[in-house]
Amino acid sequence: MRHLLLLFFFTAFISSCFGQKIKDSVTEKPKEKKIELRVMPYLSYNRNLDFMFGVIPMAMYKVNHNDTISPKSLSGMSAIYTTNKSYVLAFFNRWYLKEDKWRFKLFFFTGNQNSQFYVDDVDQPDFYDYGTKTTILGIGGQRKIVGKFYGGLSYTYSHYNTVYQDNISPSSVSHSNALVVNLLYDTRDAVYYPTTGYKIKLDWSTYPDFLDNDLASNRISFQANRYIPTRDKKDVIAVRAFGKFGLGNVAFEQQSTIGGTDIRGYSEGKYRGAGLMDIQGEYRYNFGQKMGLVGFFGIATIYGSDTPSFDWKMYPGGGVGYRYNPFKKSKFNVGLDGAVGKGDWGVYFRIGEAF
Repeated sequence: MRHLLLLFFFTAFISSCFGQKIKDSVTEKPKEKKIELRVMPYLSYNRNLDFMFGVIPMAMYKVNHNDTISPKSLSGMSAIYTTNKSYVLAFFNRWYLKEDKWRFKLFFFTGNQNSQFYVDDVDQPDFYDYGTKTTILGIGGQRKIVGKFYGGLSYTYSHYNTVYQDNISPSSVSHSNALVVNLLYDTRDAVYYPTTGYKIKLDWSTYPDFLDNDLASNRISFQANRYIPTRDKKDVIAVRAFGKFGLGNVAFEQQSTIGGTDIRGYSEGKYRGAGLMDIQGEYRYNFGQKMGLVGFFGIATIYGSDTPSFDWKMYPGGGVGYRYNPFKKSKFNVGLDGAVGKGDWGVYFRIGEAF
């Protein structure tokens, strides 16, 4: 918890200085730039990956400047290294076209994660380390069908090379090819920082034999987010229900783990299984022109765990966070969250809101 507080105030100080520098350098209202480019430092810590530091450059822009309806598109990358010798290099893109009738995404990730998982069916139940070299490429698109309904298709290729401590499990090299069909109902007033509306999404992911998958399986995920303005529309109450259900032979790397977006406060990677469900709420308090605070709480459960005693138990998590908007013309926050779970805790650097 001491590390958590130090990181919280250090990141708040960096963000405040960054915002003051921008403010001092602007003496008159500038003409809106075609591309807003920002480079953000990354600093975080959790009990699994230890200290994490890196850099995240991001750019927001209009693909067509005559299109006044589509949200701004976003492109960026993240380069992160951790003191447990993990590393990540990722590129992410979201494009909004034709008056928001088309939405596309492209994502590439490569890295080496030195992590841990809990094993209880051995002589000494405990956490055991594992390392996974991962490469992921994802591409997808959505088309507006009618009104606020979208339909889409995406493809994700993943390659894993996993080695386990003390040969607790056999080393494995695997890959997967996933096709994802999704339906989206989106009435949000903004895609990056909504203050009102709904986001309801249903995904069906399939890993079929004919795409040369090592393990054929299916996965269904559902999310329902609601955004409610409050305090004269200065703040937002956000609530979320989420479920991810693995069907068939779910590979270790495809299991769902409590932590991150669902639910913050778990960083050890202990609670994982074939499926996960949770509900949570968050209050987003804004002050000044660029900054905000959040408070959140949620509860999750899992099933299909390799440790049966973890199944269907309640796992609460909650905490607070700091937000800063580095962009001038768009509401898009980065920030830092500190959260506590059941016998665990975590610190999370955010690019955008949690949900």
